[in-house]
Amino acid sequence: MRVYIESTIPSYLVARPPRDLLQAARQQVTRDWWDFKRQEHDLFTSQIALDEIRRGEAEMARQRETILGGIPILAVTEQSRVLTRRIVASRVLPLGAEADAGQIALATIYKMEVLLTWNLRHIANAAIQVPLRKIAAESGLTLPELCTPEELTGELYEEPDEDN
Repeated sequence: MRVYIESTIPSYLVARPPRDLLQAARQQVTRDWWDFKRQEHDLFTSQIALDEIRRGEAEMARQRETILGGIPILAVTEQSRVLTRRIVASRVLPLGAEADAGQIALATIYKMEVLLTWNLRHIANAAIQVPLRKIAAESGLTLPELCTPEELTGELYEEPDEDN
């Protein structure tokens, strides 16, 4: 599949171990997906994601940038700008989430099958996916699946043996 890597993915990959158990589990799922499943997909990212991961502590930013090194960068186009503006104008996303709208627009314009993220507030959120699908369809486009590494693991984890 064609998978757009949003900025939270490299952030989870290099983050220090958190105290929060849910965050620690998400971090491990992300590492497992990255180590064992990413090679099954064609990965893409964007300058928007690169700009986001370059913020913060310099060494962590360098590590995040290294992770995305070699992944093709989708160029911002006039079509993606128009779709970004439509998403922002719809108010489906809150004010200040223009970068998230831009990443959704790029993944849509470039016909990604999946936008991989841990941004559960503005992207992988079922409450906003219906209106985002409508906006994409009105533009003659198909919104990619907006999901987390946990949802894209496939057969990463073995099913329990029913005989035991």
